[in-house]
Amino acid sequence: MRWLHAARDGGAADWCLGAGVIRTLVWNHLHDLPPDSHAPADVDFVYFDDTDLTAAHETAITRRLQAAAPQAPWEVVNQARVHLWRRDGGIAPPPALSLAAGIATWPETATCIGVSLDADDRLRILAPHGLDDLFGLVLRPSPGLRDPALYAQRLLAKRYTDKWPRLRVQPSPLS
Repeated sequence: MRWLHAARDGGAADWCLGAGVIRTLVWNHLHDLPPDSHAPADVDFVYFDDTDLTAAHETAITRRLQAAAPQAPWEVVNQARVHLWRRDGGIAPPPALSLAAGIATWPETATCIGVSLDADDRLRILAPHGLDDLFGLVLRPSPGLRDPALYAQRLLAKRYTDKWPRLRVQPSPLS
């Protein structure tokens, strides 16, 4: 909640915390592990602002977040500018048209989740592929993933089942 409060004041109108930070908390809970088990490498603060596609804007938001919650390893990304630097199989994705559209392209369905906090401290959940895989402990490639090799690479590198043994892993499309 500290991170959500800091994020709410981070300087972006359409934002959420997402990806591994959400997935990890949920999967730790479902495995009866302490919340800080398998802490995420970063706290993904993602937002959508197609009026300012500069890296400087992301840097300014990062500074505000670091000042508000210096213990969090913030990673800030404007989903409206991902097409300027991301290459899936050597090809740039089309520009995202919304925050949800950007999140929908993340590698696994259980990672395509964002949570934000409104002014009344109500949570807003953004889950373009639903919540079933997250809560059902299913790891599968996102239908929005343009490079299937990325999913296969992540399965090897992240060793998900070592951390959460009850996961049901769907094979890579390359298998």
